[in-house]
Amino acid sequence: MKYSEASQGRIFVIRLEDGDIVHEAIEAFAREVSLRAAALIAVGGADKGSRLVVGPADGRAETIDPMTRVLANVHEVAGTGTIFPDRAGTPKLHMHMACGRNNDTTTGCVRAGVRVWQVLEVVVFELTNTRAGRFHDPVTGFELLVP
Repeated sequence: MKYSEASQGRIFVIRLEDGDIVHEAIEAFAREVSLRAAALIAVGGADKGSRLVVGPADGRAETIDPMTRVLANVHEVAGTGTIFPDRAGTPKLHMHMACGRNNDTTTGCVRAGVRVWQVLEVVVFELTNTRAGRFHDPVTGFELLVP
């Protein structure tokens, strides 16, 4: 385990609109308000055609082969995530959502392109006094959080 301490800064209440791409809209907002690091929660809808990363094909394979799932219809969603800067200082969102419709739920990372259906309410809790960031890990290929 690796950790660091942070303080709470500003709190933002955001409403994403119909058709917004979740990670693009939230990262653009973070750049606009000079938000470096944050934790966030979201609730609302995901449109049909939204794509989620739902895991690697083989979790222990040497090369990670991500699987994606396309939502065939509108889904209710609940999500949580973090924002931390990459090596260039650009804020990057890492968010997972549970997307449900009727008796079925798909859970995964929004990075592949989740499109808002009607509205997505997001509450962002800024983290200050932290040097944490996302840095490329050559083994996994991921931008991993370094506290």
